[in-house]
Amino acid sequence: MAKDHSLMEDSNRSSNPSIHDISNPQRRIMLRGAAASAFLAPLAQMSALGGAAAALAGCATLGAGSGPLLGFKSIPAGTQDTVRVPEGYEAQVIARWGDPVGLSGETPGFRPDGSNSAAEQEVQFGMHHDGIHYYPIQGATSGLLVMNHEYVDDGLLHRDGLANWSAEKVRKAQAAHGVSVCEVAQKDGRWQVVSPSPWARRITARTPMQVNGPAAGHGMMKTAADNTGRRVLGTLNNCGSGMTPWGTYLTCEENFINYFNGPDQPDAHQRRWGLRKGHPAGYRWHLHDARFDATQHPNEINRFGWVVEIDPRNPSHTPVKRTALGRAAHEGATVAMTKGGRAVVYMGEDARFEYIYKFVSRDAVKPGGFAANSELLDHGTLYVARFDENGRGAWLPLAHGQGALTAANGFADQGEVVIKARQASDVLGGTKMDRPEWIEVDKQGWVYCTLTNNSNRGGKDQAPTNAANPRANNVMGHIIRWKEDGDHDGLSFQWNHFVLAGDPSNTREQAKGNVKGDSFACPDGLWVDARGVMWIQTDMSTSAMGKGELAMMGNNAMLAADPNTGEVRRFLVGPVGCEVTGATASPDGRTMFINIQHPGESPSERSDPANPTRFSNWPDQGPNTRPRSATVVIRRRDGGIIGT
Repeated sequence: MAKDHSLMEDSNRSSNPSIHDISNPQRRIMLRGAAASAFLAPLAQMSALGGAAAALAGCATLGAGSGPLLGFKSIPAGTQDTVRVPEGYEAQVIARWGDPVGLSGETPGFRPDGSNSAAEQEVQFGMHHDGIHYYPIQGATSGLLVMNHEYVDDGLLHRDGLANWSAEKVRKAQAAHGVSVCEVAQKDGRWQVVSPSPWARRITARTPMQVNGPAAGHGMMKTAADNTGRRVLGTLNNCGSGMTPWGTYLTCEENFINYFNGPDQPDAHQRRWGLRKGHPAGYRWHLHDARFDATQHPNEINRFGWVVEIDPRNPSHTPVKRTALGRAAHEGATVAMTKGGRAVVYMGEDARFEYIYKFVSRDAVKPGGFAANSELLDHGTLYVARFDENGRGAWLPLAHGQGALTAANGFADQGEVVIKARQASDVLGGTKMDRPEWIEVDKQGWVYCTLTNNSNRGGKDQAPTNAANPRANNVMGHIIRWKEDGDHDGLSFQWNHFVLAGDPSNTREQAKGNVKGDSFACPDGLWVDARGVMWIQTDMSTSAMGKGELAMMGNNAMLAADPNTGEVRRFLVGPVGCEVTGATASPDGRTMFINIQHPGESPSERSDPANPTRFSNWPDQGPNTRPRSATVVIRRRDGGIIGT
């Protein structure tokens, strides 16, 4: 295991700017003198968010000072069915599943018996909130929240769960997926969803999408309903997310394959993606929506697994699937910037023994917002990471005609390379990782990736341990980091482990960690704020950990870490059965927004509609309720900056 001293060795080097440094209005760092002027002048032209550049300039001193990053008292683990935050903080629930998103006209509210119709769900917040970003309107007092809705629990979504399955239930489930755009504002010291709002929007598994990049129009993308291969209906299993310097939102399609019914004998391409007969995740959409039956429409699966770009300021904008970024079980898409202004998108693929990717744009970001950069992510080079045993690594280009990526090896063109990104990475020899998820860049230029767990590591007929993934039966997970040689578009890097999750006192070797401070397991969500604090969110489950260890860790939590010292403090503990996911903040750092996903989730991941609150009734806490994913607003009672 590499030691933390590498941070000290690099403390005097000039680091590459990331999006957090120069463009992301909620993650600003201190800019000084000529450097600030050089960055802020083009940003004022580039921003598609009106006052975002002015807000950036006005708040350029956020994070100044040499004091410790972590200034709060950590809270203990626990199993209470509520959200707990440190002394001096408060947590407010907004934007729950089923609440109106803010569209004009009749906006029906949530019915706790699950009787809302599909049409009503189409104008309400979806289920199982995940990635989230804040786009300022009036700086720190109002803005747009854009959030993902990863999947649904049909036992909660419908009055009678999976019984009496119908086309209406499929449509409602599809409406509860996707993305919500809402306006939020402070009123009388409290945050609320603005309704109606001209920006409010729901994007679902039925919303028309445009396909751009090398796979657009490819034969493997064409279906009976779309003989152009350029128009896809919907996005689904939207997990992590990203924000671009030109003001758009990136939503990532993760476990899309679970929605498709496969043939008796899948071909090699289908098997590589886990397609099989039946419905392994319990979805039965193919019974009433034939496009999810791969026996009838085998190419439909190729139209999912992409990073989708959305312009939150334009409700009529058609979302675009950016195929140059590759097809994968995408967890997130974090954007950094090279010194020359090119965009670099870091991506993890949340599946056992899958890969870490980055995409480097061919062109530099132009002033003028999305209109000037509408094709920026269509041209560039996609790479897969190889982590070598000596603490070095390399980026291997997924480029047709280079190395083994030829027609003779099953890659006829670049379109087929990006559609078969997993197979291409297999051929190139990328490092198979332990479920790479969220990726973030700190203020020193280190890039971090959470590796949640992999209980199959080192198992029979499975990949053995390696330097980057050192634990067999890895139930606790870890966080790896690397620094590029040169700039973010560099082709080589140095790497080490930031932390091995787990309890240092645990006697089980696979569960013993080296955390400095409050122990945690199964890191998932990751965010570096404007001051440089790293926020780690956990996704533990009884299927991966022993019950005793799960009880010791308590409910899933969000912790704050100091990248300079490695210290970790527990900041928030979620309700029973939840996952804590997604984090963003207002430009002044005084308001944080996080998501609570699937409170009360049972081990089967399908709730009993006759007893929906068996495990949790958060956040409504009433006798006739259902647990609901929701956005939580966190503030200091004295109005100070979060985490100080």
